[in-house]
Amino acid sequence: MGRRTILNAGAAAASSLFLAPFVHGRTRLHQEESAAVAPLRSRLKLAAIGAGNRAAANIAGVLSSDDVAYVCDVDEELLRRGVDQVVAAGQPKPQTFVDWRDLLTNIKDLDGVVISTPDHTHAAIARWALAKKLPVYCEKPLTRTVQEARELQELARSAGVATQMGTQIHARDNYRRVVEAIRSGAIGAVHNVHVVCSKSWSRGVFPEASTPPAKAPKGLRWDLWLGPTADRPYSPGVHPANWRRFWAFGNGTVGDMAAHWIDLVHWALELTPPKSIDVEGPEPDAVGTPEGMHVRWTHGRANSDSSVDVHWWDGNMKWPEAPLPDCHVFLGTKGRLVSTYGSMEVQLNEPDAEPWVPPTPTIESSPGHYAEWLNRIKDPSAPAPLCEFGYSGPLTESILLASVAYRAGGKITWDPTAMDAGPGTPFLNEEEREGWRS
Repeated sequence: MGRRTILNAGAAAASSLFLAPFVHGRTRLHQEESAAVAPLRSRLKLAAIGAGNRAAANIAGVLSSDDVAYVCDVDEELLRRGVDQVVAAGQPKPQTFVDWRDLLTNIKDLDGVVISTPDHTHAAIARWALAKKLPVYCEKPLTRTVQEARELQELARSAGVATQMGTQIHARDNYRRVVEAIRSGAIGAVHNVHVVCSKSWSRGVFPEASTPPAKAPKGLRWDLWLGPTADRPYSPGVHPANWRRFWAFGNGTVGDMAAHWIDLVHWALELTPPKSIDVEGPEPDAVGTPEGMHVRWTHGRANSDSSVDVHWWDGNMKWPEAPLPDCHVFLGTKGRLVSTYGSMEVQLNEPDAEPWVPPTPTIESSPGHYAEWLNRIKDPSAPAPLCEFGYSGPLTESILLASVAYRAGGKITWDPTAMDAGPGTPFLNEEEREGWRS
């Protein structure tokens, strides 16, 4: 490998006072609809649905500028923590709910909803809120199934409200510098990308049918926790932290982490929906997610006739050439670019090549991932959030097709217009229990 240029987030971040705002290459929902006249609001009244673990960061993300007036969680202990967090921030004690349907049905003064529940309830809550034309911030991944992701895109377009998926890394300057480097031709034409993730959510196991059913802990409303998914007895160890290991509630490691890592690849290369998906891994289990996966998505590009193979490696499926345990490696005709959440390194093939010089930054710094959403609610003329559902919906579809291909035997082709994944089509969605649609 020849000449190298290494940038970290601090060194790469230039002043953006005079930079033009950046809009994704994909079509923005409602960017042109911002002419509607409405009084600007200084503080919003928000509801936090989900109050523990990841929800604490999301609550903190909106508390600094706006009011969390309502908190909902099916677990009394997590609900208490959420209330304490709001009060500790100096705000009035929020009204509490156990069933989010009661909150969204009965509260009439909401300005927006922050969803931080397990993946299997994201879509149900978001579509209920969007049906009421409420702005929605939803933690990643946007949904548990491909069909749900498509439905939320359509509902968001119809509702015409501010939406944002919780891919917080998207707001950092380092990702912007990577996008600029790739698009400026720093490593030439890119035809392959490898994304490496060391994490592993796997091997979920429900108790044997012959085992006497356990009782849910006091304060946990298990039936509400299940939401629209199939009714099943309480299973110890699933809530609050291990549900990603089960197909019934999540999509393992790729469902958890690819929204952060693959996001940059889609952004930098302006990828169109995948044409085919190939997956390697252990024999699929009907209940638990795999210990490791190697996924290859073959994409077209919105700005080119060329195709790109995007590889994902997680858990015990290791890429032998990975330079770091967790990273992106963009492979181009002139060299490669290695990036993480906070750094990047351009490595040119020719040892005598001139050192790469970063282009002048053109992508404006984000006001903050939460602020993008909050600003758009307060001022309809503000830029649309960069991870609104018109962008994050297709991203989610692509990511979840990895699970579809894996469960369908390892390889599928994808027709996004017909929603046809061949043998994987049955895995695009799952039946829901009644009572979870408005």
